[in-house]
Amino acid sequence: MIDELAKRDLHGRLRRDREALLWKLDGLSEYDARRPLTATGTNLLGLVKHVATVEARYFGEVFDRPSPEPLPRWQDHDGSDLWASADETRDQIIGFYRRTWEHSDATINELPLDAPGHVPWWPEPCPNTTLFAVMVHVLTESVRHTGHADILREGLDGRTGLRAEHASRIDEEARAAYRAKIEQAARSAAAIKA
Repeated sequence: MIDELAKRDLHGRLRRDREALLWKLDGLSEYDARRPLTATGTNLLGLVKHVATVEARYFGEVFDRPSPEPLPRWQDHDGSDLWASADETRDQIIGFYRRTWEHSDATINELPLDAPGHVPWWPEPCPNTTLFAVMVHVLTESVRHTGHADILREGLDGRTGLRAEHASRIDEEARAAYRAKIEQAARSAAAIKA
């Protein structure tokens, strides 16, 4: 019974974060969805592509259930899953992510939490694992990158949050006052330490 509860809860949170990550693209121009927003090139559409690729590998290859989506060999990883080329459309990447969900959900639904898996890119002695460990790993990866997306989207237009139904109008004046309060606290702490 506890296994089914754990599986249901982990899977539910994964589904929630998948939708949250896609929501970060809503209403953005093609340029804003793709442009590098950090010194390392992190971008919103690239995060979606990366998380889709991670999920496809972990719920596919690890359990000998290869993704029906074409994936380069993991040994040939070159970082191209972190950004969208000019000829890749937003709809193609979102479609890839949604099809990956279907394949991942089938793996999660069909296997028990203690189902054995093998992650060839994990170093010894860790490559042998279970569905439970992979679910935790992929959920952690998804949460991490959805958090990145939240910060990137906030930097673009101020929108934050987990879901569209929780979004509220942005009160620029209140936000600026709050930020100024935090800035003042930081400056005061730095002056005390000096």
